[in-house]
Parts: sequence; C-alpha cells; structure tokens
Amino acid sequence: MRLYVAGSGGMLGEAFHRMARNDDVIRFTDKDVNEPWLDFLDFRDFDAYRADVTGFRPDVLIHLGAHTSLEYCENEPDDAYLTNTLSVEHAATIANELDVPLVYISTAGIFDGAADLYDDWSQPNPLGVYARSKYTGELTVQQRVARYYICRAGWMMGGGVKKDKKFIAKIGKQLADGATELNIVDDKLGTPTLTWDFARNLRALLDTQYYGLYNMVCGGVTGRLEVATEMVRLLGLQSEVRINAVPSSYFATEFFAPRPENERLINLKLRLRGLDLMREWPEALKVYLEADWAQHVAQARAA
Repeated sequence: MRLYVAGSGGMLGEAFHRMARNDDVIRFTDKDVNEPWLDFLDFRDFDAYRADVTGFRPDVLIHLGAHTSLEYCENEPDDAYLTNTLSVEHAATIANELDVPLVYISTAGIFDGAADLYDDWSQPNPLGVYARSKYTGELTVQQRVARYYICRAGWMMGGGVKKDKKFIAKIGKQLADGATELNIVDDKLGTPTLTWDFARNLRALLDTQYYGLYNMVCGGVTGRLEVATEMVRLLGLQSEVRINAVPSSYFATEFFAPRPENERLINLKLRLRGLDLMREWPEALKVYLEADWAQHVAQARAA
C-alpha cells in the first residue's frame, strides 16, 4: 500500500515507522522534523496538506498527530481545537476528494468514567478540552467520510526514552534519576496500549474492508498503581523502590485538567472479527521495558 502518515513525529509515528512492511510505500510528515525519515508538513495548513497528500497519491490517509497534553489543551483551547479538530476536517475533505479511506486516532479519554468498561459502541461523554477536541474529531470523520477507520487507543506506551512522554516515561525517568520512592495514584483505571502493537493491528485492519470504529488497546484492565508496581518489578527494583498509593488530588496542581476515573476499554469489535492482535498489557509492558528502558534505567542508577 501507499500510506500517507500525517503528524508522525511522535511516539505513535515512531511505531508506524518501526512496524512498516517492506512492500509498503510510506510518506511520513510532521511539523517537527525530528527524524531523517520525516518530511515537513503542518496539517493545520489546509492548502499545504491537500497539495502534499494529493502529490503522493496514497491508498490510505492516516491522520496521527494531535496535542495530547491535557493541561496544554486546557490552557490553550484554541490551539487544541485547531490542531485536534479542525485539522481532522482538513483530512476528511482530502480523503473525500481522493476517494481514499481515512484513519483517525482517538482516545479512551473521551469517556466520563461512569461505567466499568467501555466497548466500541459505548456513548462518549468528554470531560475536558482535550477529550472534547478528540471526540469532535470522531464525529467529523463519521459524518463526513465515506470509508474510515477510527481507532481508539488507551494509555500509550512507546517511543522509548527519546519520545515517550506518557506515564511509563514519567516513572522511568524518576527511576533513572535514582528515585527510591514513587507516589502513584490509586484511583485512575484504564488500559495500556503498546504503540508497536497498535500500529501492527491497524495495518492488519487496513488489509480488510471492515471500515468503522474500533477500540484498540492491550488486553487486561488495570490501573496506574498496578502498572507502576509491575514496572518496578520487571526492572528488578522492588527491593530498592517503595511505592506509595496516593489520590489524584495529590497531583492536583500539576495535573489539573479533568480526567475520567475509569478509561477501561475492551476490543469487542476486533475480537468479534477475529482481528484482535493486541497483547496482554503485562506482556506488552515487559517487551517495551526490555527494548527501551531497562538498560537505560540500570545504567543511570549505577552511575
């Protein structure tokens, strides 16, 4: 396939590059050209976006990029909607003009946390600017694009020391700095998502014509405290690092944006179609740590 991947300078774009098939022809673009395999494109510029995609003639347009910091989105709502929502309208127009499927990446964060689990047909109820900007993107794709894949990710892990900006990286950096004590919230539930598995599962989905909306997260539901505890164990630091369970209010100043207490997704549609390739979260975490964090943390603590 010829795949155009817009906004691919982050951790998920890195996964798409890493998991690329040899026979695919892929153009990776981003406004932050931080890799030799990236070309410059700011997808908020509609004319530039349309011209670049049209010139490449893709079989599928994959729209990845977004502002993912909830606090940034609360502080800069105009930029959040410009980047996370209006740019999706650009992608929808371009996909329709070229008559190609559009892939849009959404998030478990669009739910309000009132339910125990969310399947592909659960009704979203976004709580903050980030969640609303992403859910509005979902609605745009559903309402305007003839053929689409909307894939919802959970708590992302991937990109390694260089690009991971999420929970695993925050813990990994504390451990690398020699932390002997971690304060981890015990009231946030969700589902991790290894970016490599996500990219691989999405690519398999593109080989089908099963268009629609899909939850795409690792197997097994969990919480922040359990993930951090397992991470410390996998790194062999359980005798050196104490984990303190704290409420979310402990970090209220730093993480002030509204977050659902529960973001647990299940891949019901993928399972029903026999297309769920996502590993269980403990296995995915182990693979990720061994590849990108274990040596870094061990060397930093030994220094």
